Amino acid sequence: MIVEIGHYALVLALATALILSILPVIGARRGDMAMMALATTGTLTIFLLVAFSFGALTWAYAVSDFSVRNVWENSHSLMPLIYKYSGVWGNHEGSMMLWLLILVFFSALVAVFGRNLPDSLKANVLAVQAWITVAFLLFILLTSNPFLRLDPAPAEGQDLNPVLQDFGLAVHPPLLYLGYVGFSVCFSFAVAALIEGRIDAAWARWVRPWTLGAWTFLTAGIAMGSYWAYYELGWGGWWFWDPVENASFMPWLAGTALLHSALVMEKREALKIWTVLLAIMTFSLSMLGTFLVRSGVLTSVHAFATDPTRGIFILCILAIFIGGAFILFAWRAPMLKAGGLFAPISREGALVLNNLILTVATATVLIGTLYPLILETLTGEKISVGAPFFNMTFGLLMLPLLIAVPFGPLLAWKRGDLLGALQRLYLFAALALLAGLAFYYVQNGGPVMAIFGLALGFWGMFGAIADLWYRGNFSKVGLAVGFRRLAGLPRSVFGTAIAHFGLGVTVLGIFSATLFGTETVVEMKPRATVDAGGYSLTFDGMREAVGPNFTEERGHFTVSRGGVAIADVWSSKRLYTARRMPTTEAGILTFGLSQLYVSLGDPMEGGGIVVRIWWKPFILCIWGGALIMMAGGFVSLSDRRLRVGAPSRKAKPVKATLEAAE
Repeated sequence: MIVEIGHYALVLALATALILSILPVIGARRGDMAMMALATTGTLTIFLLVAFSFGALTWAYAVSDFSVRNVWENSHSLMPLIYKYSGVWGNHEGSMMLWLLILVFFSALVAVFGRNLPDSLKANVLAVQAWITVAFLLFILLTSNPFLRLDPAPAEGQDLNPVLQDFGLAVHPPLLYLGYVGFSVCFSFAVAALIEGRIDAAWARWVRPWTLGAWTFLTAGIAMGSYWAYYELGWGGWWFWDPVENASFMPWLAGTALLHSALVMEKREALKIWTVLLAIMTFSLSMLGTFLVRSGVLTSVHAFATDPTRGIFILCILAIFIGGAFILFAWRAPMLKAGGLFAPISREGALVLNNLILTVATATVLIGTLYPLILETLTGEKISVGAPFFNMTFGLLMLPLLIAVPFGPLLAWKRGDLLGALQRLYLFAALALLAGLAFYYVQNGGPVMAIFGLALGFWGMFGAIADLWYRGNFSKVGLAVGFRRLAGLPRSVFGTAIAHFGLGVTVLGIFSATLFGTETVVEMKPRATVDAGGYSLTFDGMREAVGPNFTEERGHFTVSRGGVAIADVWSSKRLYTARRMPTTEAGILTFGLSQLYVSLGDPMEGGGIVVRIWWKPFILCIWGGALIMMAGGFVSLSDRRLRVGAPSRKAKPVKATLEAAE
């Protein structure tokens, strides 16, 4: 019965969302406070209904109710409880329920924490959120209903896809969707502002915390997904430029540009039109990712659906929302003031350069991802755009950006002194180069150009330190006074420095693992030994083991250095009982920030087995840097000015900047 009530709750949520998508807009137009107040009450009601519906589906998974088709297709009674919970969103229908839950959760946050927003703007924002909610409720109810029953009910389920039975997949989708869907708030603010004609510094201040929160969670989701693919798929890599990986990366790039553009708009009331356009583009790319994953146009371990009907439905949603938003933008943009002027050499200029590079990089990834699909649709010809294209084009675009990052915080607003910034940074640049040389020496050589790649990572880290060093003015006032000066700075300053430092750490990890890593593929028999990364691995043989819903053959390796055994590592090949699907579980041994990675291949005649061994120096810096960037995002969010996200009601009302077209 609870399943039927959960289904009915979705229908009630749809009816409420339909009302909410119309009345608050009319109320904002007429200045009717009662109709505008309906937006808050209705939004909270929708959240409670969708949360109950999601809870009903989760309950069906927890008790293994195989009369529910979705549970039967994606669960098993012997599956560990944590994977029963993660199985809720480990499939198309359930993942859309999670998408919807997070969407209405963000809407509820706007309703609760948007008390300082102008009433008309808040009503319009929540109405736009309701429009999106209506679209995805219709999509779920008409094409992807997770509450369909089976009669008679099967005795056992078909099990969850084995590669999804992992802790990483229990947390990766929620984090990713918090980023994807979080940008819907920025989109709604942009559309509401275009409807009202309210595009000013206050608008940027309201949007920035939502952008920062979505960007932080998307960073976490991408990093978790990358690490899951690294250790779970047994291929030894951390990024494949898979189209679905790209689908999550493009909103991150656009969101990074939006975050910096909103800062310029807030501080200097410049880049108004561009910032609104970025807000629309970022969520549009999030919706594009939803289409790619669920349309059936891609074959990927990340893809959920192959039903073209669902793809056409999402394509219609894309056309309505993205097309509608761009039409509204094209109509309103010529009527908006462009904003303040600034010199090319200024902090605004540095942030504009940041935006240009990130936008071009996003376009490059978009073209490389969609071009094979478009070509196949038009001509039937199949081509593959892989890592060589992306590494070359994207890497070359990122080089000037990484060089420029430390300069931005040291330039003044409106008109900066590039020579002065160079004089402040030359010592840190020298230290970065020396650190790169030292790293190169410790790694016993390699490509000479690797020195500059390593120095680039250190440059990002030392540049972040330089920002705080000069803000504290340590060289003139001493350590004690300098630290007191830092203590008085807004937390967002520290958040920015921490995020830039994390970017440098990630760059260092990418260059180190790529340039100094080694790969060994060899057939091994028991008692055979192979060297990798300065360590010796001895294969001790295979052993059988049984898990809760799988059997596995485990290979045991003893790791030695200098003839002394220092550790052992297990690598296995599993066979999941219900689906009869094999998976590879890599054996990973961590030494500081580096890892020894062992993956089993196919057995050979004569008792041997193919073993792939990778030495990954400082690879943990890649994900460690992402964690540091996330920490920077949360530190910035803890800044009181960003937590509030809006001026108090006592502040002077901000005048609308929409002018009649002459």
